[in-house]
Amino acid sequence: MAFRGISIPTDVVAEEAGNFDQAPESLVVLQQSFREVAKSVLPIVVEINVIEVFRQKIPQPFSPWEFFFGPSPGQTTPEEREFRKTGLGSGVIVRQTGDTVYVLTNNHVVRDAEQISVHLYDGRQYRAEIAGRDSRTDLALVKFNSIETVPVARLGDSNELQIGDLVLAVGNPFGFESTVTAGIVSALGRTNKPGPSTAAYTDYIQTDAAINPGNSGGALVNIRGEVIGINTWIASTTGGSVGLGFAVPINNAKKVIEDIIVKGRVEYGWLGVSTGDYDAQEYMGISEDLGINNQDGVLVLNIFRDSPADRAGILPGDFIIKVNNFELKNSRHLTLLVGNTRPQANMDFSVIRYGKEETIFTTFGYRESEEEAQLSNKLWPGLVVTRNPDEVKDKTVLSETRSGVMITKVLAGTHAHSAGLRPGDLIVKVNEESTKTVTEFYKAMNAAKGEIHFRVLRQGREILLGLTK
Repeated sequence: MAFRGISIPTDVVAEEAGNFDQAPESLVVLQQSFREVAKSVLPIVVEINVIEVFRQKIPQPFSPWEFFFGPSPGQTTPEEREFRKTGLGSGVIVRQTGDTVYVLTNNHVVRDAEQISVHLYDGRQYRAEIAGRDSRTDLALVKFNSIETVPVARLGDSNELQIGDLVLAVGNPFGFESTVTAGIVSALGRTNKPGPSTAAYTDYIQTDAAINPGNSGGALVNIRGEVIGINTWIASTTGGSVGLGFAVPINNAKKVIEDIIVKGRVEYGWLGVSTGDYDAQEYMGISEDLGINNQDGVLVLNIFRDSPADRAGILPGDFIIKVNNFELKNSRHLTLLVGNTRPQANMDFSVIRYGKEETIFTTFGYRESEEEAQLSNKLWPGLVVTRNPDEVKDKTVLSETRSGVMITKVLAGTHAHSAGLRPGDLIVKVNEESTKTVTEFYKAMNAAKGEIHFRVLRQGREILLGLTK
């Protein structure tokens, strides 16, 4: 054998090639592990077929008469016809209670379904119906009846996952039923803006195991064959897998499963605050001596009247740094923590108030729908302020140098909006108390009783605005 003029004896080539006849034992063991996992997991992942029914107006043939003279007298309205649209997804059998079998899937798979059918790995098919849905986590349970026993998934502990762990994704991509792909955990705690296939009340496991349309609702499993995630969405410019798949952690799904089966709906805790992520030292002027990392904690911007936060004594301007001694990272972290805690749970909030740390005991309430929870007329005070970036100096008013806090946002329908406060206003005093810093502003506003008067600089003029607390 020759390669670029170099002769290599044939027997040497044969000897070297023969070394590959015996695969390393570690690879054999790994391959056998994958086989066993696939064998145990394939039966608990189902194919979900849905039919959506919708009505649409049928366009009428164009008439030149209408172009010149408009619709004819007595002309009928456009006809509506009923259309059917099929959809495909995956699901995981998570429980069998008597003859009732529950399958966990994504909310966006079955959200608009008129008809649902479930196809098991062994060929059995069942008509199913929605047992409950939860848009906040994009999860849903469908159920069907079977007098026969069906295989049920073993649910793992997604909190034990680490980046680099081996995982398998099981589902029905593009209708290719019972497909298994392999990869690793690429990242943990991923978030995304809420959308049709993403949700506000969960974070995500990121994996490079191939996930494609049709995989939604399928299983992400560990090397022990335990379901540790529900495959939900992909990041892709092509519509297919590019190695960026995302799954809802199974620990987040366990609460959804239990709530829907037991209560018929998913219950979330509610605190009743709107928050923002700010640099504690830069924005609030909080001393480094308190040991607060600039990236940790959240600022309470507004509270809902008669909410758990209001009743507990949390105030606008409080900087929350811990919940039950767990350090708080950001607003998203707080939303997940509160939302995934059951109503009536008790929590200790550690806050920085006017430069000092305090502990506030809080009992969570029940979060109603988004519309009910966001009633603007209950939001106090309804504005967001910041340190004046330019330290505005206005010598046209009493020839004084004026400084204060700048309003960056006023929420429509709130007390602040009704009082006439607007973005760009510079608040120099609250009830004649100086507000040169954000902390001074919140301290003066929270201390006020009854009527509150805001002395404001607007376009070179000083005006006085008031509202009732």
